[in-house]
Amino acid sequence: MLPKEIKQREGLQKRIERLLASQFDKVRGRVKLLPNGPPVSYPVRFRVVGPDIGTVRRAANEVKAIMLANPNTVGVNDNWNEQVKVLKLEVDQDKARTLGVSNQSIARVTQTVLTGAPIGQFRDNIYLIDIVMRTREQERNMLSAMQQAQVPSAVDGVVPLTQVARIELVSEPGIIWRENRDYGITVQSDVAPNIQRPTVTAQIDPLLEPIRKKLPFGYQIRVAWAQEESTNAGASIAAQMPLTIFLILTLLMLQLQLHSFSRTVMVFLTGPLGLIGAAATLLLLHAPMGFVAQLGITALIGMIIRNSVILVDQIEQDIASGHDPWRAIVESAVRRCRSILLTAAAARKWMHCAANPPACGLPKSANRGF
Repeated sequence: MLPKEIKQREGLQKRIERLLASQFDKVRGRVKLLPNGPPVSYPVRFRVVGPDIGTVRRAANEVKAIMLANPNTVGVNDNWNEQVKVLKLEVDQDKARTLGVSNQSIARVTQTVLTGAPIGQFRDNIYLIDIVMRTREQERNMLSAMQQAQVPSAVDGVVPLTQVARIELVSEPGIIWRENRDYGITVQSDVAPNIQRPTVTAQIDPLLEPIRKKLPFGYQIRVAWAQEESTNAGASIAAQMPLTIFLILTLLMLQLQLHSFSRTVMVFLTGPLGLIGAAATLLLLHAPMGFVAQLGITALIGMIIRNSVILVDQIEQDIASGHDPWRAIVESAVRRCRSILLTAAAARKWMHCAANPPACGLPKSANRGF
């Protein structure tokens, strides 16, 4: 089923989520929309980093417990996945040297029992096919086959593998992630509907302070991924803001005549007024003040300052032509308002036709030209 409308898409998403919850309760299922821009794995992520794998694992479990207790998190997990079973072979080097058993012999025997060891090649026309010697399939899947294996010895001919090595079945992480040579576990989750990820992150982050305080030196728990990238991007913008403001003021003074500092300050102060509409729109749409929103507000401030420069210039031209100052202000504002509205309407129509050409009387292939 291919949904063509927002309601159909949301209905399909809910049906899939109910299906996963009712019939696949042992599976960690996740339904998400295709994102615009760089893909984000999970909206809420906390990274635990440290040099000891056991300490990092215990801290990550505590972080996971706090995230599970939050009602706004969905599908809490970590990026090390579940534990997997591993066959571990620990060789007693002293006993192996005494019995004349080398590590190469042990490796060759275990490879033959488990996966098979190549002993030659068969030529088929221009192809070379490996000849592999290995045990039968039912024996390869049994731990007893390893315990009954015999290893060549320089002293006694052959000795049991269990006489020189200890065989055990252990569990270990399926994936081990590192960061700057330290172990790093990222605890992550989705968020409930109608709530933003910065809100959930802000709810969980203060609750992690007791865990941070009891961790040894060299360990840390920090916000990761989208929130981390947004913070870094915001910091890079803030670092260049003083230079940007200085350049804006310089350009405004050049455009509005060097002797009129008051007009420059007045035009510059109209820019922050755009924050009123931007903040109201973000609140109305329940959108976060993220990096993209900050870029949009920056561009909006630039557009407002540009329109103010043109408006002030038009007012001065009308006054110079002999118009009354009040009349010049009113008529200039009307003319600028008309041009701004026409530009916004044209841009809105262009975006609508680019997204849905048939609605504008255009063929479906017409969006290639936009």
